[in-house]
Amino acid sequence: MNAFRQRLASLPRDARDTLFLLLVIAWVVLPHTGSLPVWCSALAAGVLLWRGRLAVAQRPLPGRWALLAALGLALAGTLFSYRTLLGREAGVALLAALLALKTLELRARRDAFVVFFLGFFLLLAGFFNSQSMLAAAAALLGLLGLLTALVNAHRPVGRPSLLESARMAGWLALTGAPLMLALFLLFPRFAPLWGLPSDALQGKTGLSSSMEVGSVAKLALDEGIAMRIKFDGSPPPQSALYFRGPVLSHFDGRRWTAAAPGPGSRADGSQSGRGPEGPEGPEDAATLMPGPGDLQVAGSPVRYEVTLEPSQRLWLLPLDVASQPPELPAGMRARMTADMQWMSWRPITDLLRYRAVSHPQFRYGLKNPFRKDRPPDLRPWLQLPAGSNPRTQALAGQMRQQTGGDARALMQAALQRLRTGGYTYTLEPGVSGQHSADAFWFDSKEGFCEHIASAFVLLMRGAGVPARIVTGFQGGELNSVDGYWAVRNADAHAWAEVWLPDEGWTRVDPTGAVMPGRIGQYQRLRAPDGLMAGTINTLSPGLLAQLRALWEAADNSWKQWVINYTQTRQFDLMKSLGMRNPDWMSLLRLSGILLALAGLAAAGWALWERRQRDPWLRALAHARQRLAQAGLPLPASATPRALAAAVQAAPWPQELRQPWRQSLLALEAWRYAPPASGHGHSASALAALRRQLQRLPLPAPPKR
Repeated sequence: MNAFRQRLASLPRDARDTLFLLLVIAWVVLPHTGSLPVWCSALAAGVLLWRGRLAVAQRPLPGRWALLAALGLALAGTLFSYRTLLGREAGVALLAALLALKTLELRARRDAFVVFFLGFFLLLAGFFNSQSMLAAAAALLGLLGLLTALVNAHRPVGRPSLLESARMAGWLALTGAPLMLALFLLFPRFAPLWGLPSDALQGKTGLSSSMEVGSVAKLALDEGIAMRIKFDGSPPPQSALYFRGPVLSHFDGRRWTAAAPGPGSRADGSQSGRGPEGPEGPEDAATLMPGPGDLQVAGSPVRYEVTLEPSQRLWLLPLDVASQPPELPAGMRARMTADMQWMSWRPITDLLRYRAVSHPQFRYGLKNPFRKDRPPDLRPWLQLPAGSNPRTQALAGQMRQQTGGDARALMQAALQRLRTGGYTYTLEPGVSGQHSADAFWFDSKEGFCEHIASAFVLLMRGAGVPARIVTGFQGGELNSVDGYWAVRNADAHAWAEVWLPDEGWTRVDPTGAVMPGRIGQYQRLRAPDGLMAGTINTLSPGLLAQLRALWEAADNSWKQWVINYTQTRQFDLMKSLGMRNPDWMSLLRLSGILLALAGLAAAGWALWERRQRDPWLRALAHARQRLAQAGLPLPASATPRALAAAVQAAPWPQELRQPWRQSLLALEAWRYAPPASGHGHSASALAALRRQLQRLPLPAPPKR
């Protein structure tokens, strides 16, 4: 390390400045490496290392043809990876490659300015991938680094030190912070043009629009937060925290999917080109809204606020079940499907906060949504693929004979079998093949909630009981720091709904029969702790959980007050400032006034700084002005030595000329003589010279 420091200190100052700039560029590119193609990250790293080696060895930069070849390679790689040079992903990849390549032609100050501004753009593009606190902290550090390099580029080579340039950059950032805060509060809020990247096709907990049973051998827990809940008053018990998502009714032998989608949406939860018009036919009406009076609620309502993470889906995931539309922000609308699922009209690509009212006690499904005088058509929820799971169908037939076909008795018999049949809840069920229900009921007797719910629904359908799968989230974890309930992707759950006469659709959670603690006492199967986490838990049990709670509380505050600062909050702020009916015009007027005041303040600051800048020049100008008043007019470009020569040649008495000549030469020595010569460069010495020049006597001005 000492040898490295000595080698670095022996380099010329311009080489060290170049290495610092390369380090800043590497920091700016680093957050993008997870989303960039491998070739782009390798190209950027290779070019930066090459440029650093050229700076250390003091070798010339590559020629034009080498740069053109590297540029062609970057363009070809972008076209190969994205089939275009336009768009978000292709643009960011090309920007990262161009930023690295531009360092190979840092021959003039304007080349450095291009590098700085490309770095600022790439820094901003980092928020396409993440808007977390860590991403913001990394961007802030990169911003300070780029500002330091920018300040350093405006100063003479070798003066001042890099540390002083960093201090100036920090001061500039602090000076601009009030304006940045004001623009954040008042700048018009637009819906983001980006969303979270698509999930990889792997076995990972979380909510999906379909469910393929038996194809995942091992499930990886995702502890990421899906949404946060803030209850008004006392929350319901954890066993009642069912957040309703997609309802899966169709089974093709391997995969469960939703029924016929409503207008404007597809079965995967994405949005088609159709807008939010009303129902256009019987099928559309069936999937949009249950008939009036079909939903019956009882008990006290539960009021709460949901902060939903971006999902690129339409699902709103209220607490089961919400009879009223959630209170969405301005410009968004919600709709209810026939299976009581609330959905937005457009995908949720940004952090969404809304309020809702739910009733944990409810009943629905007793009426036909089209004809109130007819019973509901239950045939879609009795569908079974031909030849699928024959042993399960045979078991269903036996249970039907034993119970006499009573739906409730069949349901209780299936749950009793799950309780007493040696079935277990596991995250490593193994691959079950085509007949997943047969494998669960008779062979492995283990699985996670998807296996259990699927096997239960298929058994019910085989016995003649209409049934379907409901997916969503179950449970939650209270954060004692901020009072929010955190619902994680690992809390994704699947349960069943069976149709009972005189009761309609009734929730049944067969997983609770296999593992009661999964539902009632909020017990979860957790992945084993790593080495560091295990060590921390051994030394201080509970410390890791407390640290995670503090971090998640801080992250929640960041998302509530920064990421989720919406147009509604802007208008509320303007109302608090005294505006009665704020709108876009008042927002634009207020922004214009703010920018005008900021411009005036900047102009005043520039004028004051101009007067305060370079006290040596002010001392010289004041001395020249006094000499002009005494009859020695000299040009503004005259140096102290030229002033001293003019004084020496003036027809003044010797006792006046000599002090002036000595003081002017001392002023020159303060500016240009090295400190070793005895003439200090301190501000106190300059102030003493200025006072001395002000007190020196002058002869009377000549008479006109």
